[in-house]
Amino acid sequence: MAPGRGLIKINGGLKYLWRAVDADGNVLDILVQSRWDKAAARRFFRKLLKTTRAVPHVVVTGKLRSYEAAHHEVMSSVGHRCHQGLNNRAENSHQPTRQRERVMKGFRSVGGAQRFLSAFSGISPHFRARRHLMTAGEHRLEMIIRFAIWDQVTGSTGLAAAA
Repeated sequence: MAPGRGLIKINGGLKYLWRAVDADGNVLDILVQSRWDKAAARRFFRKLLKTTRAVPHVVVTGKLRSYEAAHHEVMSSVGHRCHQGLNNRAENSHQPTRQRERVMKGFRSVGGAQRFLSAFSGISPHFRARRHLMTAGEHRLEMIIRFAIWDQVTGSTGLAAAA
């Protein structure tokens, strides 16, 4: 698990976006907060443990000192690695969020940002096939399959046929 943090714009002001990413780069949890201190890190770790219902083997973080302090309080039995470059997976997971934020021209409220990002982090990987590992034909087939699954899950297949 690699927690990461970033800035997002809400009504012209800046908030801090905390993300936890697993070893495969999938976003486990997102939390929007107004601070970067120990209490905010502690809140994020507790929320993460509550939502994932699993204790990780190792936590990889950036060099923010509040991570270490909160880690000792919340997950002292879990290994902690803190080194520049180890949390690149968490930092790279923030790129789609930044692109979406730019398109939306920021968020209007903290609650709206939290709701959107919680849903977006679960949905967006479904449509981001690992294109660099596939040929063009394989990618087209994969995307057809993914959109068919999406239509089944959302029930939009029946709506298109009825129209």
